Amino acid sequence: MARHHLRWADMRPSERRDAVIAGIGQVLKWLFVGLMCIFTLYPVIYTLLGSFKTNAELTLGGSIFPKQWQFSNYTYAFQQLNFGRYTFNSLMLAVLTVTFTVVTASMAAYVIARRDFPGKKILTTCYLLSMFISVGSVALYPEYKLLSALGLTGNMSGLALLLTGGQAANIFLVSGFVRGVPKELDEAAIIDGAGTFRIFWQIIVPAIMPILGVIALFAFRTAWNEFVNVQVFTMANPGLRTLSVAVANLRYSTNAAAEWHIMTAGASIALIPMLIVYLLANRQFITGLTAGAVKG
Repeated sequence: MARHHLRWADMRPSERRDAVIAGIGQVLKWLFVGLMCIFTLYPVIYTLLGSFKTNAELTLGGSIFPKQWQFSNYTYAFQQLNFGRYTFNSLMLAVLTVTFTVVTASMAAYVIARRDFPGKKILTTCYLLSMFISVGSVALYPEYKLLSALGLTGNMSGLALLLTGGQAANIFLVSGFVRGVPKELDEAAIIDGAGTFRIFWQIIVPAIMPILGVIALFAFRTAWNEFVNVQVFTMANPGLRTLSVAVANLRYSTNAAAEWHIMTAGASIALIPMLIVYLLANRQFITGLTAGAVKG
């Protein structure tokens, strides 16, 4: 402390002013970060803790912590509302979507980055344009008709293909990584007798794993949280509903006004797996984005 005071005493007025401004800046920065964390985490914590309350306690408010932990809310959700089935459906849809996304995006990016073919510029231009155009719900009917004609409306594969979509952003992200892989590796592999697929699988894919992890995480999040498309495409087959649809339907059921505690339990069931995935994939996500920034 004495050393600090001596140093402060030895400072010139301009240096003291700069030190005060820097200190205020640090305080404001961490205050802002703290407020953002509170605003972000509070709804999540409130939902998780509210799922262990009785409906009366949750409706009347009061302490954020439950007076008595009602684990029976989750038992009721799984046994009476079939949330086990909906969880399995969400997981299946997310896994299929991630698989389709990673495979198609990596293959398309490899071809765009490494091969020249007629119409390549037109194709890449169309992909770029599609990144700035969102048709939204306008495409629901033609998409449904297309999947119905292909016989894919009664299973998860059709929904996964629908959510995979054109994914122009993913393709351009991955193609940037592919361009960062030296072409000399491809040429050396060709000399050794490797074909196109072997080069892709044994050289390109291991080199672009960070960005594949990033797009896989985005695809998982999209599939897990998707509501509109799943709601429309599962109307005729309620057995294919996912957690997001099941939780939303609780709001419009006959007992919704009296079962807020069950709704928060359902929302927590849908929320927890996504949090776990983010925690497990956090390092891969940061690595992919950082490597992409360096390559860019």
